[in-house]
Amino acid sequence: MDYSRKISERLWNLSDKGELESRREETFIDDIIQKNHIERELLDHLDGVETVFDGGAGCGRFSILLAKQGCRVTHFDISQTMIEKAKELAEKAGVLNKITFVKGALEDLSGFEDRSFDLVISFDAPISYTYPNQERVIGELVRICRKRIMVSVSSRLGYLPYLANPIQKNQFILDENCGDPFVTWCVENKENAVKTFRFEKDAAGKLWKDGLMGGDAEIAEYENGGVPWCITYTFLPDELENILKSFGVKNIALAGPGAYARTIPWELLVKMMKDQNQRSDFLDFCYRYDSNPFVCGMGKDNLFARGEL
Repeated sequence: MDYSRKISERLWNLSDKGELESRREETFIDDIIQKNHIERELLDHLDGVETVFDGGAGCGRFSILLAKQGCRVTHFDISQTMIEKAKELAEKAGVLNKITFVKGALEDLSGFEDRSFDLVISFDAPISYTYPNQERVIGELVRICRKRIMVSVSSRLGYLPYLANPIQKNQFILDENCGDPFVTWCVENKENAVKTFRFEKDAAGKLWKDGLMGGDAEIAEYENGGVPWCITYTFLPDELENILKSFGVKNIALAGPGAYARTIPWELLVKMMKDQNQRSDFLDFCYRYDSNPFVCGMGKDNLFARGEL
């Protein structure tokens, strides 16, 4: 088994992952913006869609949304912890009977026949966590798709600024006193992160060249019983577009959710998010701006792509 799969299984099956992931839109502004963007894309492109495959579906944010629209959804995830949380949320939403839950890894979709689903989706970068199999995984997602595919992967141009900003996540904390352990760590570690920061040109150059975040250190941590973050492959916009085209995907549209928001200070983002009128107008404008192909690579974390078969 590849390390990508082993590390992902250990990370996403942590006992608290389901609960923490289900609250991300209550915790981080960038998650609000990204998921709002994807929701709009989904709701605007459901013509002719009855069946959906949600690969790396997590806690069911989009499985449940689509089930509410009347779709029959296959919710596929590597984590039983996530699946159990998704079942809980689907039951509360009254759509449990519309969703089939399957535990599995994106590296193996052999259980699904060609062109099985009208719409295939995979959001929040699970494809990027399958390195070195990311291209084959995209091909498999296309293979099981009948009409339309939407994915979001880790963005190389979006990740590169992280290497010059160790406190980038602080900009998107909605409430510093929410009690989320990662939020608490970001707040408490901010001063030290700035004090100890040093820009490493070689590290930035390496990420630019090979697109890879992580590797030997994560494998060693895993082998020592730890739970490292997934080894992550980051895509360039033209690279993702060309891979999709090579598998026969047409009419491809790219976007960079979060590109506009990352230019705005934390204090102003929080102010807009806590005013319902400003929040709605701001999210509308973010969607318009982030959909412009000239900024697609600078999304906060993810590069979004939609295409037709």
